[in-house]
Amino acid sequence: MTAAAAAPGWRGGWRQGLAYGGLGLPLAFVALPLYVVLPNHYAAEFGIPLATLGALLLGARLLDAVADPLIGRWVDGWFTRRAAVVLIAAVLAAIVLAAGFRGLFFPPVQGQQALLVWCALLLTITYLSYSVLTVLHQAWGARLGGDEGQRARIVSWREGLALVGVLVASVLPSVAGLSVTSAVFAGLLAVGVALLWRAPQPQIGTVPATPPSLIEPLGTPAFRRLLAVYLVNGVASAVPATLVLFFIRDRLQAQAYEPLFLASYFAAGALSMPLWVRLVARLGLARAWLVGMVLAIVTFAWAALLGAGDVVAYTAVCVASGIALGADLTLPGALLAGVIQRAGHGQRLEGAYFGWWNFCTKLNLALAAGIALPLLGQFGYTPGSRSPDALQALTLAYCLLPCALKLLSTALLWTLWVRKEVQS
Repeated sequence: MTAAAAAPGWRGGWRQGLAYGGLGLPLAFVALPLYVVLPNHYAAEFGIPLATLGALLLGARLLDAVADPLIGRWVDGWFTRRAAVVLIAAVLAAIVLAAGFRGLFFPPVQGQQALLVWCALLLTITYLSYSVLTVLHQAWGARLGGDEGQRARIVSWREGLALVGVLVASVLPSVAGLSVTSAVFAGLLAVGVALLWRAPQPQIGTVPATPPSLIEPLGTPAFRRLLAVYLVNGVASAVPATLVLFFIRDRLQAQAYEPLFLASYFAAGALSMPLWVRLVARLGLARAWLVGMVLAIVTFAWAALLGAGDVVAYTAVCVASGIALGADLTLPGALLAGVIQRAGHGQRLEGAYFGWWNFCTKLNLALAAGIALPLLGQFGYTPGSRSPDALQALTLAYCLLPCALKLLSTALLWTLWVRKEVQS
């Protein structure tokens, strides 16, 4: 398949977009509670110290991340068989994921030591099943092919519906409770897998004479350059995601408005995706991503000036940063699909590439939790703090650290990617 050719089954339109992208909704639905709600839940309900939580999350995410390249290899093997094999794997992973998600929020044990062991075990199981579904879903989309605009549209269906899932997850726990949230998640996961059975079918690759090496994708120079940008930019985005509830509750003292803030953020991200697809047609994928990074820098610099009661201003921050999020979710994945095609690895190594891609995604999140939370603890911040020094530390970590990292990722994208495109 050439870089500009689409899979025979892909004709576009909302029916096919929904069928393929539908699984993105529950996969993103689970992400917000695990990355944002879970640390706050264990700290507030069970009294687990932030430093301990940070270390636990870091360890679980690193273990999961190390498994992703191997998962990618498995997925590539499944895609050399019938599509039914891929779908059966999706069903089994979904069942494990739904059970693990509920068990994390309703532990059947008591005492900090038992809770930490339970949390570590369930996090590992839940993350691994989540990884299988995520890599499978991403590789499926990459195998549908297309030019830059087509790839951006395919990714935007997946990530746009993912943001709808995050939007629901941002409101549902506070409105209906964690029990209802886990039941809704299980139902959405079942629907997402069922929709995938009706999605456009990617071409099934042939079994290679020699199994590819796990590190073969890392031999592609363009992939290494893209990973460097993606890693730094991902840490910049993961830090505020980890700290957002603490910032809302303690810096803004606006806990009652959490659903408004989170809904504004994710709704703006989902609604902005058609705009980013249009911008790709004008600027190309890389330059459009640069625009999104600059928007995020300006937005978080403004957020550093806010204080208690600034509800309207922070809602505007959520909308602007949500629009920037739309770029982060839509454009890097489309760039990666192009890298795979140009390297001649289409219909063969998509799973391996996305395995390493998700390794970096989880490394971002692990670094954010493992660095930001203990660092805040060292500076004297604990949930509920009102001292000026503690709140200043929270503001620096939530607003200005991401700005510095976004500036670095902008410089890397320009130097390692945009200038390379111009020179070639």
